[in-house]
Amino acid sequence: MPYLTRAVDDVIAGRLTALGGVLLEGPRACGKTSTGLHHAASSLRLDASPELLILAESAPDLLLDGPTPRLIDEWQLAPSLWNAVRHAIDDRSESGQFILAGSARPADDITRHSGVGRMGRVRMRTLSLAESDRSSREVSLAALMAGVPSVQGRSMLTYADVAAEAVRGGWPALVSSTVRDAQIFNREYCEELYNSDIPSATGVHRSRPRLRRTLAALSRNISTEATLGTLAADVAADGSSADTRTIRSYLDALSQVFAFDELSAWSVDLRSRSRLRTQSTIHLADPALACAALGIGPDRLARDPRFFGFVFESMVIRDVRALATRFDGRVYRYRDNTGLEVDAIIESTDGSWGAIEVKLGQNGVDAAEAALLKLRDERVDTDRAGAPMFLAVATATEYAYTRPSGVHVVPLATLGP
Repeated sequence: MPYLTRAVDDVIAGRLTALGGVLLEGPRACGKTSTGLHHAASSLRLDASPELLILAESAPDLLLDGPTPRLIDEWQLAPSLWNAVRHAIDDRSESGQFILAGSARPADDITRHSGVGRMGRVRMRTLSLAESDRSSREVSLAALMAGVPSVQGRSMLTYADVAAEAVRGGWPALVSSTVRDAQIFNREYCEELYNSDIPSATGVHRSRPRLRRTLAALSRNISTEATLGTLAADVAADGSSADTRTIRSYLDALSQVFAFDELSAWSVDLRSRSRLRTQSTIHLADPALACAALGIGPDRLARDPRFFGFVFESMVIRDVRALATRFDGRVYRYRDNTGLEVDAIIESTDGSWGAIEVKLGQNGVDAAEAALLKLRDERVDTDRAGAPMFLAVATATEYAYTRPSGVHVVPLATLGP
């Protein structure tokens, strides 16, 4: 299969030009190996042979020798390589030496030791609709962040198509697969999390039934600010016991393999007496995992617009996070104590920002527009934070257009880098 161009490619190329190496992190099967190989001149997979793990401890220089950039895939299997790579970068005094790729953080995260000036950390996620060629890409996120005054475009996907894409997910291996095959893939992905990925990454064998219930609880609460207490009650709903400390340990384990991908709250200066809420929002590596964990197919999802709305919001967050990587953008959520919330705040490295509210259908656009204008006009201190570069409502509808207020309506399947 030909390489699928990713929004993160420009970032990786830039880091390799400026720094000694790049650390690619993200969930298993999100495309780290393919992307690493795309940028590498030589490569090595540490899971190819047990002998390589022995060499990593006894003679790491042998593994680091090769044309550069050199990809070391699944490097977390031999965490001591981190220091060997750092020292090699120092000794060579050249940029673009190594690409490390891993689908889990080492149990004792050795990357906390300084990589400043040597390694750039790049987070990879599953494919956005634009990257998997499901979007017309007529509305550029970068152009929105540059303040483009109006947008236009037409979605390639119907409501039912969007439901099918939510169930398929953004895994590169599934771009050409049927939705039925994708459902099997996603169910097996969840099983591997319980049976192999988490035990291998953490070194702790946790209760598989309880991990399964935890992922189901996260899936039922996707795109919400459910507390540990809420999740614990959900996990214990079948009569078993579960306390918040146990749930926290399971969330940490899921985070270690990048399966749990919560969205942080936005910190910004306010002009009103409102107080910001700091609770993070629940998201998974891909919203398709939520559908798989709950056994929901595209038809059932399409017939449940309430739950579909939460899943669709997670799709939007996934896509905006992936596309914002191209300009080193970060994505947050806004919510204050008055109940005003905005689903996605995109912030650039220079502090400029834009806001997206998510609505599955056209009937929610008026309320979303009002929330966005209230955020701009009544909440954010724009003297300090600056005026937003754009305000937009992301939908699963057909047409992209700009309303008289300046708020854009952007079907997700028109959004591109």
